[in-house]
Amino acid sequence: MEESPLRERLIDVGVELVKTEGTGALGLREIARRAGVSHGAPRRYFPTHQALLSAIARRGFAEMGARFARAGAGAAAPRERVRALASAYVGYALEHRAMFELMFRHDLLASPVEGGAGGPRLRESTLPLFGLLVELVAWCDAAEPELTAAALWANLHGVAQLWAWGSLPLVLGSDAGDLVDRLVGAALDAHLGPEAP
Repeated sequence: MEESPLRERLIDVGVELVKTEGTGALGLREIARRAGVSHGAPRRYFPTHQALLSAIARRGFAEMGARFARAGAGAAAPRERVRALASAYVGYALEHRAMFELMFRHDLLASPVEGGAGGPRLRESTLPLFGLLVELVAWCDAAEPELTAAALWANLHGVAQLWAWGSLPLVLGSDAGDLVDRLVGAALDAHLGPEAP
């Protein structure tokens, strides 16, 4: 299916808005205004506000996937690649807080991103990223790669959320950036075992 330039412009405007002003700025009228179209124009491509938000969030998953690809490219050993991906995940969550929150909103994850009710759901955008993590965890000789990868993902998501909310800096008594790296390392050790010397 060929993408409409206006449809893409609406998504681009939404992405820019969420990154600069947060999710509260993502009204249909504001997106239309900034795209230079009538307030009814988005409805031609997005039947609901939720459909437009899902398309914006899907762009976030694409950005995260590109970050994963860059992060893992320089690492040779499987564990190094897992660490690079883990750091990229938490880093993206902390650098693009509003987009990350939009990407994991439950109501959006359950909504279709294309083709109406029977189309793929936003949640399915996580499958390639999770598949890569499972593959790398398997190369690290984990006994149950899918389960281990899921537990690691949950741990990393928790680190990102609790750090952004200020809970981890509070309990650990620091807001130093290297502490985030140490938390990522601790998560890997907890799920993959300590790194061999």
